[in-house]
Amino acid sequence: MPVPGLVDTHCHLNFRAYADDLEAVLQRACEAGVHRIVVPAIDLDSCGEALALARAYAGICCALGVHPNSSKEADPACIERIRDWSRREKVIAIGEIGLDYYWDRSPKHVQIAWFERQLELAAEIGLPVIIHNREASEDLLDVLASWAPSLNPELRKRPGVLHSFSGDRAQAERALALGFYLGFTGPLTFKKAHELREVAKSAPRERLLIETDGPFLTPQPYRGKRNEPGYLPQINDKLAELHDVSPIEMARQTSANADALFSLPDKTAVN
Repeated sequence: MPVPGLVDTHCHLNFRAYADDLEAVLQRACEAGVHRIVVPAIDLDSCGEALALARAYAGICCALGVHPNSSKEADPACIERIRDWSRREKVIAIGEIGLDYYWDRSPKHVQIAWFERQLELAAEIGLPVIIHNREASEDLLDVLASWAPSLNPELRKRPGVLHSFSGDRAQAERALALGFYLGFTGPLTFKKAHELREVAKSAPRERLLIETDGPFLTPQPYRGKRNEPGYLPQINDKLAELHDVSPIEMARQTSANADALFSLPDKTAVN
């Protein structure tokens, strides 16, 4: 039996990988117990696409922002558009924003400037952030350490999530101390991900989120296939095993965590 009420807190359903069978993907998600999905943007075009999906499906919400790899092409008008759109119904976060030093697509100083600008926007409008980090942990955590303490008391309790967390335990503890949640994806299930599983095991249950990051990071035993929300139970089950609780209890916990962080508007199924 599927574990009901799961929340996929990060899936790029607007990507071309889902263009031919989105309805079937959503049906499989429902059958797997995934009832709500957060679709994050990566640039201005995908902001519009994410908004359209949120309007079309009751169980889909969205986050709006400029990904670090898109920051080189962004212009100041992007912030004004995102500010305007972020006040719309079912926009629950600013994201996906952050730093990415793995891909050489935007200069570091440009990435940092856009990251800081969007953090300021999130603080202004009172939304949490969805953070992308690839090989930039020290700079990223330094920026967040300067930003988080200045937030208003309500947002200070739920500043955001480090999406698809892949850092070490020290980095996780630093993020948790700032109030952030940790999002875990398919790599948690990989055979050699021993260190990542130790990080997930040591993190407080009330700060855990589960996500697919579809179409990427497909969990075991589906590696090699396109990832999709219907595979989310694999991640939930692994977290449950690590914390020695039932899958149902972990599902309740991570769904409650998603509600607490994002103030999700309803519990209606995606399709």
